[in-house]
Amino acid sequence: MSQSTLKPGVVTGEGYKTLVEAAKSGGYALPAVNVTGTNTINAVMEAAAKAKSDIIIQLSNSGGQFYAGKGITDAFTAKVVGSVAAAQHAHLLAEHYGICVAMHTDHANKALIPWIEALLDEGEKYYEAHGKPLFSSHMLDLSADPIDFNLSECARILERMAKIDMSLEIELGVTGGEEDGIGSEFDEAADNSKLYTQPEDVLRAYDLLNPIGHFSVAASFGNVHGVDKPGNVKLRPEILRNSQSLVQETHGTDPNPLHLVFHGGSGSEKAKIHEAVGYGVFKMNIDTDTQFAFSKPVGKFVHEHARAFEYQVDPDDGTPYKKFYDPRGYLRLGEQGIVDRLQEACDDLGSKGRSIASS
Repeated sequence: MSQSTLKPGVVTGEGYKTLVEAAKSGGYALPAVNVTGTNTINAVMEAAAKAKSDIIIQLSNSGGQFYAGKGITDAFTAKVVGSVAAAQHAHLLAEHYGICVAMHTDHANKALIPWIEALLDEGEKYYEAHGKPLFSSHMLDLSADPIDFNLSECARILERMAKIDMSLEIELGVTGGEEDGIGSEFDEAADNSKLYTQPEDVLRAYDLLNPIGHFSVAASFGNVHGVDKPGNVKLRPEILRNSQSLVQETHGTDPNPLHLVFHGGSGSEKAKIHEAVGYGVFKMNIDTDTQFAFSKPVGKFVHEHARAFEYQVDPDDGTPYKKFYDPRGYLRLGEQGIVDRLQEACDDLGSKGRSIASS
């Protein structure tokens, strides 16, 4: 287990690298949870504090837009300023939860490269003012494009990111399912070379990107976004082992030189999760399960107090319902649902009690 410690709060640059290495050397991975507003961000940080685990908070482009508010009619502007606002929120509050937080943006396909570049504009300004970037890392998901374009564009963006101590997450192979409009339905007839990342492609990525800066790889080994019906998804974590081995043998590195990411973690078999972590996965994305964990108790509350959501005062007996329809009450139930679900995630990933934050 790593003995490194970091100051609580949002970690970037060398701090982020320390966080990644601590997870890999300690044999655990960090939950990476998609958020959409202050309720979900705060719930994720509360969950991490309760579990004594560090955590990764991430926004999709539509999550950033929702954070900004649907009243901003320019969708692109909303995606940018909403993401910036979420990162600033975490920078202000994370240290008070006593854990380390990495701020990340999720899937950005070819059409969303301008979103990433606009966030880098903001990150460069933040770096100039504070000596650190706004986000710890960004993701480019160009897995649907030819690999030559995927890798060359990732190299171009990483060159810019490296100058402000940021890390880049790339995707090789196609993770099935859809994540906030990125991706497609699971296709059992899809080309095997797309569903399962090829180690030779990972080696190409390492050769090109490693000299430029810090990066991680979301490798596809049969994982699917969302929760798919049983039997459709055949996870093959040995794909990760084979990629690690090829890079290690080619370059004479230590074991598990790659920083690997597990996408589509919701609903996955626990044994496969543990195996993947053993092959150098330091980050597992969770979105679908935490969405349901938030919504289920809210729905239950509304169902149990249905009249409070029809009347401010009961027309039959004059009962006031303010304490039931006050949003703070039922939104708190949603937050607690996320907190509870993430305790399970931290157990599964081995991160519970492993925070390296120290004041």
